Amino acid sequence: MSSVFTKIIKGEIPSYKIAENENFLAFLDINPLKIGHTLIVPKIEEDYLFDLSDDTLQEMMLFSKRVAKAMKKCIPCNRIGVSVVGLEVPHAHIHLIPIDGISDMSFERPKLNIHNEKMKEIQRLITTNFI
Repeated sequence: MSSVFTKIIKGEIPSYKIAENENFLAFLDINPLKIGHTLIVPKIEEDYLFDLSDDTLQEMMLFSKRVAKAMKKCIPCNRIGVSVVGLEVPHAHIHLIPIDGISDMSFERPKLNIHNEKMKEIQRLITTNFI
């Protein structure tokens, strides 16, 4: 079940990587709802988030928490929203989205078009704050 996320994990497709460990990868969404919109994916190929083992899901949420804390330090927002939709790409993933209101989480909103240099700056800011 190879997906675009598998290709990103393998380095076959470039990404704006935020954080990585042996089991997970965090990278900026290239079609973000808000500046800083980040995706968390497991390195194993599993289509549905809730088909992950309990241990993997727990580790993924803890990894996501660390990424969200880094985002909150450098992206102006009220909160970091968490969304699991799972229909766009057949690979389990979590969306971390800087929000100021509930409407910021709507996937019906137009996506932002952010140029490469701005994406690199966002990547640098979040990565610098990742502990």
